[in-house]
Amino acid sequence: MAMTADGKIATANRAVTTFGSARDARHLYELRATADAILCGARTVEETGATLGNGGEIHRRARLRRGLAEYPVRVIASESASISSSAAIWQKSFSPVVVLAGGTASKRNVSRLTKLGAHVWVAAGAEVDLALMLGRLRSEFGVRRLLCEGGGGLNDALFRAGLVDELHLTLCPRIFGGRQSPTIADGLGFPRLADAALFELKSAKRHGDELFLVYRAVRPTG
Repeated sequence: MAMTADGKIATANRAVTTFGSARDARHLYELRATADAILCGARTVEETGATLGNGGEIHRRARLRRGLAEYPVRVIASESASISSSAAIWQKSFSPVVVLAGGTASKRNVSRLTKLGAHVWVAAGAEVDLALMLGRLRSEFGVRRLLCEGGGGLNDALFRAGLVDELHLTLCPRIFGGRQSPTIADGLGFPRLADAALFELKSAKRHGDELFLVYRAVRPTG
């Protein structure tokens, strides 16, 4: 995730969702080249026009050197399975698209996405069971390393489920402000300090006016 100095990942009206440097964009693709699959929320996919590709020939070769497929499996979290049929991701067929939907998703939406070529996995309960779905991604698609690119609601759900091993965070020299501006972890959040997801700083590098931070999850020992 890239965020402004005041912790925002987009402007309040979401008109601006990309603001990092060219170096930050390269870092994103470098991370993609290490992952079997990429996970994004439906709104993020729609608003950014993402197709969740490999980033080009250099990164395609890097994937092959690591023994990965040329393109990552593309995973979209869409609780209502309502992601638009006109989203850019449907225009590219280079790798499978898996949609993680909640149990309240309409049969019409599920059918519509299936016709677009997606594997639609509907949860037994109203909400997507992320731990169960990640296990299924491993068993059915061989996914061992997954990269999540937001948005904030999906990130929050992953943090609360204890499913984040590492956080790559680019701190950008901008201020967006706005109490409605999204952050890297929106959603329900943690009600108590004792419940908060805990991380330790693994590395910090400066490139120009940006800081590239990597945090590693600290797991409870008790």
